[in-house]
Amino acid sequence: MARISMDEALDRAGTGVFQWRLLGVFGLVWAADAMQVLAVGFTAASIAATFGLSVPQALQTGTLFFLGMLIGAFAFGRIADRIGRRKVLILTVAADALFGALSIFAPSFPVLLALRFFTGMAVGGTLPVDYAMMAEFLPAKSRGRWLVALEGFWAIGTLIVALAAWAASVAGVADAWRYIFAVTALPALIGLVLRLFVPESPLYLLRTGRTDEAKTIVNRMMALNGRTPLGPQDEIVSVHSPVSEGLFSPALRRRSILILAIWFLVSVSYYGVFTWMPAKLSGGGFGFVRGYGFLVFVALAQIPGYALAAYGVERWGRRPTLVAFSLLSAAGCLLFVAATSDLLVGTSLLLMSFALLGTWGALYAYTPELYPTASRATGMGTAGAIARLGGLVAPSLMTLVVSEGLGIAIGLFAGFLVAAAIAALAIDAETRQVSLS
Repeated sequence: MARISMDEALDRAGTGVFQWRLLGVFGLVWAADAMQVLAVGFTAASIAATFGLSVPQALQTGTLFFLGMLIGAFAFGRIADRIGRRKVLILTVAADALFGALSIFAPSFPVLLALRFFTGMAVGGTLPVDYAMMAEFLPAKSRGRWLVALEGFWAIGTLIVALAAWAASVAGVADAWRYIFAVTALPALIGLVLRLFVPESPLYLLRTGRTDEAKTIVNRMMALNGRTPLGPQDEIVSVHSPVSEGLFSPALRRRSILILAIWFLVSVSYYGVFTWMPAKLSGGGFGFVRGYGFLVFVALAQIPGYALAAYGVERWGRRPTLVAFSLLSAAGCLLFVAATSDLLVGTSLLLMSFALLGTWGALYAYTPELYPTASRATGMGTAGAIARLGGLVAPSLMTLVVSEGLGIAIGLFAGFLVAAAIAALAIDAETRQVSLS
């Protein structure tokens, strides 16, 4: 009988039709999640008009949404490590579709707040589990670029919600937020059906002693990818201890503290920028740099950022790519602070969008590889919770600092991003082409 590791089995399976299908299913909901998150900035003014509120009051929908995401990311990541990835995938996307759709018909502001909280919990739960699971279906040699490709669907979601808000603005429809929420709910409804066809992670099955099921799924991957399936004499064996190490155990403490600090710093900067940008540009803007139309260009700028990150994580490594994009994001912020013309302001906003989303791409590729299978979803869930904490802090920080000047706020984000680059340099592992344990 031939005994092979899961890493060898995944190498034999390679990438092909199976991973493309998986990317499509996960990517659809990933785009939907981006739309739900960024809808906070695009719907505030309309919600305020519908319910007779001020815009800051309407932004409470964002506060409740991010609070739900924080709780959902932390809770569902831990649950996925205990009961399996697939069950949590289906549960969270079902809740995302249900509460996201119900948000369209909210009859009052308190009801809307409750629905956005539960939608946030569901979205928070989908994000870390998607990445942990996608990573566990990929061979080491190409894992990075596939994970960045999944993160690239965030740009697609950003573009769609910007186009939806622009269309609603041009049409002058009443209660535009209902139309925007309808657009954001649709991909999750479709994704719920598609996720029923996603199998359980073979790495999770192997860790929990279900070796025959793991082998069956690997053989399905091989068949779809045109590879020769494993024979009856082949046995997939675990070469690592199934015991879960805590995120702050001696072996993982340093990397956990540093990577979680990076998640917080990057998320405060990202949400700080993308919370004020829609409201600012749809209002006065900066000369010709104004309106939802320019936000479409801002969204388009994210796509080449992901493409370069996908190249970088495989060519240069996860850590160097993360450091480079963090510093480039900081440079975009500093260019905004120093800008003396509308042209430079527009250039800085496009550079920030390009670089910040490249930073996220590298961060999402790097983080799941820093943890063993037994605690990977927990690690991603905790990182997701920290990111949502950043999302909660960012609007309040903007309110406090922007009174001293918008440039000071953006300059503060530049400092955060430089600190994130320094933290990345201090992480004790480079995971390019390293096997998942």
